[in-house]
Amino acid sequence: MKILPALCFVFLALAAVAAENPYDEKADAKLDIKQALAQAATNHLQVIVVFGANWCPDCKTLDAAMQTGASAPLLARDFRIVKVNVSDDLHNFERNKDVAGSYGVPLEKGIPAVVILSPQNQVLYATRAGELAEARQLGDKGIYEFFKRVTAPPPAKP
Repeated sequence: MKILPALCFVFLALAAVAAENPYDEKADAKLDIKQALAQAATNHLQVIVVFGANWCPDCKTLDAAMQTGASAPLLARDFRIVKVNVSDDLHNFERNKDVAGSYGVPLEKGIPAVVILSPQNQVLYATRAGELAEARQLGDKGIYEFFKRVTAPPPAKP
């Protein structure tokens, strides 16, 4: 009977670590994006690719807002989300830099950064000026306003 509490503790510890590290450092970013685009085409959704790192507090703030904040219902309903790890440490942004560059996302402007893609892999929006690099200062409301603005359909032409 003593093993059950120990197993519960291990499970909770693993869950906490997983929640603290939203970016899979071993993921194949190109494959993940390709699969998300295929699913998006089938379901008539768009894809949001989030470039970030597990050591980055602003990346964790954005991830929490996207999962449980005011933005969560909006994003879950209309988008497939792919998280791409771009760095294992503060001074090296070389991981998946080619992926970010292929979508016109300058990582040197800061992370987290996002690109919104059509199911046909066309860039609909990209953060090019570090718009989310200070997600902690934006807070949940600011992140929601950002996504509401950049995901809104274009106005109808008269």
